Amino acid sequence: VDDNGCELDSDGDGVVEALDQCADTPQGRTVDGNGCELDSDGDGVVDGVDACLGTTAGAVVDARGCEPDDDADGVANVADLCPQTASGTEVDDTGCAKRAAIRLEGVNFLSDSDQLTDTSLAILDRVAVTLLQHPGLALEVAGHTDAQGDARYNLDLSERRATRVMQYLLSRGVVLKTLRAKGYGEQQPIADNATSAGRAMNRRVELKRLDD
Repeated sequence: VDDNGCELDSDGDGVVEALDQCADTPQGRTVDGNGCELDSDGDGVVDGVDACLGTTAGAVVDARGCEPDDDADGVANVADLCPQTASGTEVDDTGCAKRAAIRLEGVNFLSDSDQLTDTSLAILDRVAVTLLQHPGLALEVAGHTDAQGDARYNLDLSERRATRVMQYLLSRGVVLKTLRAKGYGEQQPIADNATSAGRAMNRRVELKRLDD
């Protein structure tokens, strides 16, 4: 006890030493009933030094208590649909350039088919995890082809491919405000259909926001 007959509280946190499990708490910090600093979001970083209070439960954080954001766009990796955005790009809440379609890089199909490759399924698994962080989104899965072959056939193929991607995302538990599929065939090329490289770029699946 001290000179007044009161139990000691050497760190001045309001919890006496006999009950204090964290006896050297820095001055002015808020503590729980055990005398330990609060970690209100349970990320392992106490509130007194946590720069990102309210972190998603179970998220991996850095020493500042913040979720990793590899491209430094202000959207944590776990919620970032475009995790490699160029520096300085103005992004929306999904971490992608505002008002730009999101190309699903690496999502491919077997030739002349709507069957997804194994690599594509793995990519869509990661996309689904990210979309689960954005239940309020309204999205269109847009399918595109190159200009080889019959235009009507290409339109149908792009529709089937977009639908297959949408169905796979739904099967992974994705629930959004709106999620629809639409095929555009060869109508919206982004590269020269006269070259093999250009045709490869035109064969693509994109996510388009409907709520911009």
